[in-house]
Order: sequence, then C-alpha cells, then structure tokens
Amino acid sequence: MSSALRYDEDMRIVIAGGTGFLGRPLAFALARHGHEVAILTRRTAGLPPGHVPWTPDGTAGPWAAALDGADAVVNLAGASIARGRWTSQRKRELRESRVLATRSLVAAVRAATSPPRVFVSGSGVGYYGPRGAEVIAEDEPPGRDFLGELGVAWEQEAAGADAAGARVIVLRSGLVLAPDGGVLQQMLRPFRLGLGGVLGSGDQYLPWIHRRDWIDLVRWSLITEAVNGSLNATAPEPVTNREFTRTLATVLRRPHFITVPAFALRLALGELADAALTGQRAVPRRALALGFHFRCPALEPALRDLLA
Repeated sequence: MSSALRYDEDMRIVIAGGTGFLGRPLAFALARHGHEVAILTRRTAGLPPGHVPWTPDGTAGPWAAALDGADAVVNLAGASIARGRWTSQRKRELRESRVLATRSLVAAVRAATSPPRVFVSGSGVGYYGPRGAEVIAEDEPPGRDFLGELGVAWEQEAAGADAAGARVIVLRSGLVLAPDGGVLQQMLRPFRLGLGGVLGSGDQYLPWIHRRDWIDLVRWSLITEAVNGSLNATAPEPVTNREFTRTLATVLRRPHFITVPAFALRLALGELADAALTGQRAVPRRALALGFHFRCPALEPALRDLLA
C-alpha cells in the first residue's frame, strides 16, 4: 500500500496535458508550492526545461522514464469537447485522445520500478448523461449518450493504475470558470455587447467551478489519503442556465434579453448542442464529506472574483 503524502512534502509530479487551460495554471501552482513538475507534451522541438516529449498511442515509450520515481501523475490529456461539431471523425478524435493517452500513462505506471503513489485522471460530469433537475452525486450510474459512454471508457482506462498500487482519483469536472479560456471566455464578448441570453428553455443545470477551487481540489486530492475513486469537481451550488445568464449579466451590468431557441443551436452545432441544452445538477458530495473547503461555493461571488 502506498504511503501518504503530506502538505509539507515536496513531490515530483508529472502532468499530461500540462500546457492547456487547466494544466498550465495547475503546473504553476504546484511549482509555486515547491513541487517539481514535469510536463508531457506532444511537441518535439524548442521545449523549455521540465517538458518531456511523448507519443500517447496507448503504449509506454521512452518518455515513460519521467514517471519512474515520480510521486504523482495528473492526466488532463484530451481534445476539447466543445471545439467543432461532433462528426464521426471528431468523436473518434475525442475518444482516442483520452483513451489512448490514459492507456499510455497507465502502461508507464505499471512498468515503473518505482511507480507513482497517486494517479489523478480527468473526466467530466457528462459521464452522468442528461439528468434534468435530479441532484447527482458520485455514486450515480453513467449516461448512455456519447459523453456518458466516453466517460466510462476514459475512467476504465484510468482504473488500471490501481494494479501498480497507485491511489486512483477520477475528477468529473464541471464547467471550469476563468476569464482566459473555457466557456466563460466564450461568453464574455457577447454578454459585454448586451447579446447574452438563455439557451433553449434555460432550465438545464450548469455544474460550474471556479478554476482556483479546481486547482485546490487537485492539490488536495494528491495528498489526502482518504480520497479514492470518483470526485465531482463542481461547486456546491449548481445553477440553471437561466440563473447563470442572469448572474453573469448582473456582474457585467449588461442586459440579457435574448433567448437562443433549441432548434437554432442544433442547426448550428448539431449533436454538440445537446451538451448545452441538457445538463447535470452535479454536487461535490464526496469532497465535502472528506473535508474539502471551497473558497467560491456560490456563483455571483465567484464571477465577481474572476472578473474583478
């Protein structure tokens, strides 16, 4: 059984997907707190110190040496869900970018002489499928739509690290909010122009989380031995699309009279529109039960903090 990590213990942490919207600030936060961070990247030239080129093809290549002796791995690899219509080719890319990358990391963990003690792997609340206003905690079953099946496949790959003695944590993230990327960045321009509005009925729930809380949740899961299995990486107070729209407009002091009909979204985005028109009222029941403290549990203070 792996020994526990402590807050005051300097760790060596490997991050796959460490140059993106979540990975970059996470790597910065970990380094700022004294940890040694190695970032796996698909780039092969002009790499800064601490970056290791890798090929996430489902196998462990020479890059796997970076994991040998590391304390923890954080797996954030995967193509963006919201970038482009879900054609058959796009769905294959979304699946392979997650499944093969995770399979490669697990193969490296299992081949290591001194394997990492903790394996944190990304997932999403889309795992649960469209659930309306039902409150969703971590013990709920997966959905049967594309995102549900994708989440199951992704998480099954991560579970393989358990065979090497690693403590496996799966983060089912909601909409991570920050002004420099993700869904909030996409919303800011139309809202500032007074063109923000409700999508479809507006009754669909948006499980959101402040990026700082998301980073804190990852750091906490790395050193909290009781954390194992799935965690909903969402704020304690999910809101509907209508509530989110009203709150963001209030914070920006802009009107929000527009309603985008469901049929218009489906014409523009195809099947991807379903991810915006349905939702999950996911709550972080396990994190709260284990003592995690959210700095921004409510939406309006979180938006004011992010947009100050």
